[in-house]
Amino acid sequence: MNRPWYVRGTMVEDGQARELVVVDGVVTSATPLPAREPDATGWVLPGLADVHNHLSLASPAGDDEEPAIRVRASASVELAAGVLAIREPGSPDDASMLLAGEVGWPRVVTAGRFLSPPGGYFPGLAREVTCAELAGAAVEEAARSGRWTKIIGDFLRGAGEFVPNWPAGVLAEAVAHVHAAGGRVAVHAVCPEAVAAAVAAGVDSVEHGWAVTDAHFAAMRARDVAWVPTLMPGGSDAACEFAAAMGFSSGTREWMRAALDAQPAMVARAHAAGVTVLAGTDAGQGPHGVIVDQIAMLAAAGLPVTAAIGAGSWTARRWLGLACLEPGAPADLVLYDADPRADLDVLRRPALIVVDGQVIESNRDLVVRD
Repeated sequence: MNRPWYVRGTMVEDGQARELVVVDGVVTSATPLPAREPDATGWVLPGLADVHNHLSLASPAGDDEEPAIRVRASASVELAAGVLAIREPGSPDDASMLLAGEVGWPRVVTAGRFLSPPGGYFPGLAREVTCAELAGAAVEEAARSGRWTKIIGDFLRGAGEFVPNWPAGVLAEAVAHVHAAGGRVAVHAVCPEAVAAAVAAGVDSVEHGWAVTDAHFAAMRARDVAWVPTLMPGGSDAACEFAAAMGFSSGTREWMRAALDAQPAMVARAHAAGVTVLAGTDAGQGPHGVIVDQIAMLAAAGLPVTAAIGAGSWTARRWLGLACLEPGAPADLVLYDADPRADLDVLRRPALIVVDGQVIESNRDLVVRD
């Protein structure tokens, strides 16, 4: 048996003081408490969580490295930022599946390969299937990955405009098949038709969702459809600059600017309507290790600060089916020297990062007492 840990902390989620005793990497409900001073004190999270992160892409290891090396390099950056849970909604390879079960790394929830029709996503990234093949492929990817599948709902076509990749009925059939098999579905949806089809199909999460409107919220709340807006640093200016370089039509760029400028207000309204809003960085399209930026943008968009932190921590973990420091849970935690609800920049300065009861990183001269 490893020496027990004793942590006295204030839980960021509810501000409640709590005594945590960790034995063999697991949170226990041990009583009485150890007759000694705690090994660590501070403000406690069950780790940060990024629910839209592509570990194999934009890795600090470089694009020429093997997938397994790319994934570990990206995960190392996330771990150092206090990210202890990651959902990878689609990948060009299966390297993250191998990382998912390894000790000492973030809890990784994968969705297998991206699914798109031929020409319906960036070249070389997706598993390309026809409409007739989508439902079967979606079930296969969910089974292979453990539970999730990722469908690319729309993409840029020849005229420089976003076009749905699937008829609404085809998408709905695929979602129904995955749900019947016990899986969950994430759908990349940007344009109005694709967002409407995803919500109507009852997907588990709409990714990006630039065209989400108030009209969707009741159905999303009723069917527990989460929204992962992946807010963009730099807002519409940066996005439209990228769009121009990619050959988007002027009309599409104008629509993008209007949709992205409205997105922060829609985030706040979605939360007020009872829709689950979650933090995802879309790392892989951009750098890794920036979940705190996403949390800060959600708060700036109007989410209450505690809800914004939860969107990138306990709310996201529970939505993924992961534990949050209850007795019997793995001792995954990040400890801070101050309350991040009062200053979100505190989240950038973890004092202690613990995975499976083992210290991964510490800015303290920490001694675990006998």
